[in-house]
Amino acid sequence: MSPKLTDMRDKVVMAALEFSAAGQWRQITMPEIATAAGISSAELYRLFPMKSDILAGFLEKIDRQVLAQEFEFEDEDTPRDRLFEVLMSRFDALAPHRVSIRTLSRELIADPLSTLSLGPAAMISTTWMLAAAGISSYGPFGLFRVKGLLAVWLATLRVWLAEENPDLPRTMAALDRYLRRAERGAIAMEGFEASALKFGDLESAGAANAYRE
Repeated sequence: MSPKLTDMRDKVVMAALEFSAAGQWRQITMPEIATAAGISSAELYRLFPMKSDILAGFLEKIDRQVLAQEFEFEDEDTPRDRLFEVLMSRFDALAPHRVSIRTLSRELIADPLSTLSLGPAAMISTTWMLAAAGISSYGPFGLFRVKGLLAVWLATLRVWLAEENPDLPRTMAALDRYLRRAERGAIAMEGFEASALKFGDLESAGAANAYRE
């Protein structure tokens, strides 16, 4: 995707978020979003045929911000540690849009079609967050990892939306708690060997061999 096209998509996303912050997501029309973004309806159709596609574009924008970071993981960091760092950086990226997200989350309750249509984009986003943490989403348990982490993210997101403390102590505590639960679930699902791989850490087969020894 060219930088110009990416910039146009981001302008549309930001225009839509402004409407969302004002509680107008369900009422706003696509031509009105196009006007606010400074493009024609035809250009908007080419970029985002549906309003739900704009929400998927927002997820993509946040993904790009997170993936552009250089995570400095330590050798002793567990997959859970790495996921914690990646997901907290995602909350940092979302912070400027908290009002829009909070309002939008309420409006989407009455818009199940948009909520359902976001499923594939959310799965893609979660796959990339796993990758950023050095965790594979492939293999027999890949889908389980993606769905498990998505559940962790959504549960923590609700805590984040309700928290007013800028240091996010409740959010961090919730994320750690949910990741630990997911880790235990992964161990139960994947069997004894998963206790060495810790939530699907497939960076090397040697990790499992060392555990057996």
